[in-house]
Amino acid sequence: MNIGILGLGLIGGSLGWDLRSQGHHVLGVSRRESTCERAIALGSVSEASVDLSLLSKADVVFICTPLGLIIPKFEELIAYLSPSTIVTDVGSVKAPIVKALSPLWDNFIGGHPMAGNTDNGIEARESNLFVNKPYVLTPISTTPAYAIEVVEKIVRSLNANIYYCQPEQHDRAVSWISHLPVMVSGSLIAACMSETDSEVLELAQKFASSGFKDTSRVGGGNPELGLMMARYNRQALLNSLQQYRHNLDDLINLIDQEDWTALEEKLNLNHKARPDFLE
Repeated sequence: MNIGILGLGLIGGSLGWDLRSQGHHVLGVSRRESTCERAIALGSVSEASVDLSLLSKADVVFICTPLGLIIPKFEELIAYLSPSTIVTDVGSVKAPIVKALSPLWDNFIGGHPMAGNTDNGIEARESNLFVNKPYVLTPISTTPAYAIEVVEKIVRSLNANIYYCQPEQHDRAVSWISHLPVMVSGSLIAACMSETDSEVLELAQKFASSGFKDTSRVGGGNPELGLMMARYNRQALLNSLQQYRHNLDDLINLIDQEDWTALEEKLNLNHKARPDFLE
């Protein structure tokens, strides 16, 4: 199968590598010629170009650009596609993408692989990045069954764990477990940096170990990704942030009142709830 990838960063490069290893002919398009050359050298694509017309040969196209470029790049891409071409994306917000693209292309199905790391660019590409990771597909009532079947088959070949839901459900769910953590983690870093005693701040930076590393990872990642999460999933993220603030206020009050029994109960509930999000 000829598979096109528009956007050769971490996700696009990793996707291309895995699909090429399965025998697919992968066509990659990037904004920079240097990225195209590097993607070929790294083995992520069979062919690469800065010209969107390369994707006219694709049976399926994955749009792997930054979130803010998915809609405008797709509008440019339409001129080069066959009506039978199946198009999907990997954006971390689904409702606005699906709402914009579905009327323009019958064979479009929204998608979101829940995989990645704090690095970006083609150099960050990883083999088997999607193995055992959630991969969400968000077809709507007008999405052709054939398009769903083809994309599902490709996703399953990556050994990802496939899930289906409505675009709006996806956005509410990821606001809790992906977008909220980015903002909370970023706030942690900013709060630490607000320490006014330079010696204490320096000690905190020297003492920081696995706990701080784990909790600050997503907040210290790609700023553009965090911005796009907030911009395109604004209402769901605001709801999550407000609920988080409410829970944080509860903790502050318990500590301020030295209500150690109630605090212990809350911490125990958190301890019991966490595995449900990780298994």
